[in-house]
Amino acid sequence: MIKMKKSAVLAGVLGLALAISGCGGGGTTDTPSANPPATTPSNNASEGKTEDKPSLRMIMQYGLFDPKTEYVAKYIQERTGYEVNYELLPAENADEKLNLLVSSKENYDILKLNAAQFYNLASAGALEPLDELIESHGSYIKQSIKAESFGSATIDGKIFGIPETGAGVSIGEELVVRQDWLDELDLAVPTNTDELYTVLKTIKEKKNVIPLTLSKDSVYGDIATTFGIFTDWKEVDGKIMHRAELPEMKEFIKYMNKLYKEGLLDTETPINTAQKSIEKFSGGNAAMYKLAWWNAGTTIAALQKNFPEAQTSIIPYLKDKDGKAAVGAKANTTWYVAILKSSKNKEAAMDFLNAKLEPETFKGIAIGEEGVHYEMKDGKYYPILPIFNDELNNASAFLTGVDEEKYPIYWQARVRKEPVLQAHFEAFQKNAEGIIVVDPMSTAPPIEAVSKNLLKLTTLLDDNVLQFISGAKPIDAYDQFLAQWRAEGGTDMVTAANEWFQTTK
Repeated sequence: MIKMKKSAVLAGVLGLALAISGCGGGGTTDTPSANPPATTPSNNASEGKTEDKPSLRMIMQYGLFDPKTEYVAKYIQERTGYEVNYELLPAENADEKLNLLVSSKENYDILKLNAAQFYNLASAGALEPLDELIESHGSYIKQSIKAESFGSATIDGKIFGIPETGAGVSIGEELVVRQDWLDELDLAVPTNTDELYTVLKTIKEKKNVIPLTLSKDSVYGDIATTFGIFTDWKEVDGKIMHRAELPEMKEFIKYMNKLYKEGLLDTETPINTAQKSIEKFSGGNAAMYKLAWWNAGTTIAALQKNFPEAQTSIIPYLKDKDGKAAVGAKANTTWYVAILKSSKNKEAAMDFLNAKLEPETFKGIAIGEEGVHYEMKDGKYYPILPIFNDELNNASAFLTGVDEEKYPIYWQARVRKEPVLQAHFEAFQKNAEGIIVVDPMSTAPPIEAVSKNLLKLTTLLDDNVLQFISGAKPIDAYDQFLAQWRAEGGTDMVTAANEWFQTTK
């Protein structure tokens, strides 16, 4: 397991907090019944609180809502019997505010943390190890969350958080093309990069539009996978390599540079926002775009408003030189739910977290009540609007771990609010069946050298890749860039990642 290096500054801040607050303990050992009564949340926030259950205090991430007025908060209270006082972190300086709250004399119990926050607090000794509490009070937690997911919350052999994995592995983007233009030019949908080049070249010559527009944040994906670049990390000969170090990166960049030089790739790619590329595609100025399914409804609607005769097709994931297609995905833990070591209600806190994962209670948190918030059609969950949005729009903020088998199914109700959006989401997932390559670092716990360097190094890499593609820097300078990337933390990050990876063997 990963060895923790203490954060001296944070440990000093939190050391005072722990000394003031004490380690706490106690709480109640009451376990929720297997089938707590279903109720409709009332406007009385104190209803549902059981006298022998203490009030709990929870720190949540930033959100534009008042937890006290949320349907889901009231529902959780009535189902679990626990009154919870929620405090949201601010949008700005959230980490500083979190440290102040944790180190204050106030008695907080539960925290919902991002990866960096989780690692810092765990390494400073502020979080309670949960192994024994999960064993004694976490029956629903154990049946809902997979063992490998707990690996992402395990440091020095101890579990310090409940991992929240979200909606599981799904695919977000895929190339789309103006099918009416392909038909006009007697072109087939491309299946590999050679065919893609031919299609783009023909479109440029015959239609005088941008053949392919991409945003500065979406140059990887469908094309990169044909060169063996799937995600941030890749297993190679029993070790993991960051994409920056893969020899295939140069080949990918050379191909993209060729498209750029010949005017087949939007010359504004290095500065395009997603919205700008969408406007070019929906405005009839571009033939192809890598569309995110969550933008599909508005993008296609805008295109058809501008050009009622326009038709689009989704391009199946391109095949590599060996005729195989693949698509990369991450399965990272989204949030970590922890109990403070200073909490006086540790057992009650775990009892509460466990009660939220009782199957019917969790289903109600995720998608509400059948016939009120959702309905079943052809075995699928569909939202009932507008009440689904009105009462469940912020439901995910209240999740503290998910049923990893059922939540990806429940969650899909959220993509069935609009037919075009639903159609693109489902088509993307169908096209990806059997060819998804998951980032091997997905189940890793927060690792200091990775957490500290990843954002900075990702930005450095992506900025340079755009310069290589556009010709602002010669591709021959890639090795020089890579030396800089390694010197600025890349070597430390890759070494630490591999130290963890070897523990999984």
